[in-house]
Amino acid sequence: MTTIGILGGGQLGRMLAMAAARLGIDAHIYCPDENSPAARVSAAVTVARYDDQEALTRFADSVDAITTEFENVPADTARFLTTHRPVHPSADALEIAQDRVLEKTFLNDTGIGTAPWRNVDTLDDLAASLDEIGPHGILKTRRLGYDGKGQARLDGPDDIAEAFETMNGAPSILEGLAMFEREISVIAARGTDGTVHCYDPGENRHSDGILRETTVPADIDGATYEEALAIAGRIVEALDYVGVIGVEMFAMPDGTLLVNEIAPRVHNTGHWTIEGCAINQFEQHVRAVCGLPLGDPARHSDAVMQNLIGDDIDALPALLAEAGAAVHLYGKGDARPGRKMGHVTRLG
Repeated sequence: MTTIGILGGGQLGRMLAMAAARLGIDAHIYCPDENSPAARVSAAVTVARYDDQEALTRFADSVDAITTEFENVPADTARFLTTHRPVHPSADALEIAQDRVLEKTFLNDTGIGTAPWRNVDTLDDLAASLDEIGPHGILKTRRLGYDGKGQARLDGPDDIAEAFETMNGAPSILEGLAMFEREISVIAARGTDGTVHCYDPGENRHSDGILRETTVPADIDGATYEEALAIAGRIVEALDYVGVIGVEMFAMPDGTLLVNEIAPRVHNTGHWTIEGCAINQFEQHVRAVCGLPLGDPARHSDAVMQNLIGDDIDALPALLAEAGAAVHLYGKGDARPGRKMGHVTRLG
């Protein structure tokens, strides 16, 4: 294995390319954006559309295995590339994660609990769904939408019309509001030989729908810890998944766990593993998709990872001067509100 192809050029692709280099593997980035963060640390880059089959074929011919750095790479792109090279995660896994109705259906069919939900296509659908689930819920677009985008909260029937209008006609899903004690996530990995390794669950704090901080270990008991890892394991087995996946969960007051969403890629809540583990999530993903043995996911230190969002980056001089603060910058341009510019991890 000499070259890994990565679809997408964002910060996750950047960190994957750096992890691949540690293993002596070159990265070839494919994305439609000029001067992407990942391209600037990679051996090769192809700038082309995800539906350009000639460019995709040349890309596939230049690499040994292909992966994705974000879940919204078109499933048809992954399916086309599969005819040339191994692609992980699979097109089927991407397709499920790209549509919230398919995702919830998959989870429930696998025997995994979620918040109650209903498919919403019309205003009447929303009214009936809120009546069944209500009085509180979150209306989300079925596809796309992240970091709080593409969703609206409802606190009763009076909010129905405005919430439906914010979807701009996009197919949507209504999710019941889960009154959880804390949100946790598990970063799991599955190799081509079926080996499954999970990192310790992290506890996440969000603001305005954007992850602000992940603390490891999460404040959960031993039974919840084991159940969280078991749920992640069931998901990767049911998907016949290869690579790293992020599984976000709600820890409920009665001790049960509900899965909020799955992300078929390396995950923001796993960034702490760069400093907190000998084998971080990015190297683990490269190992998995390249058919190499998975590494030990053991945590050697407690950790707190904090995202640097928007003008948080103004504190960079102080962060760089802070003892014990490991700063990672993503090589992005202007700091806009809600834009992830980097992160900082503190151990101990």
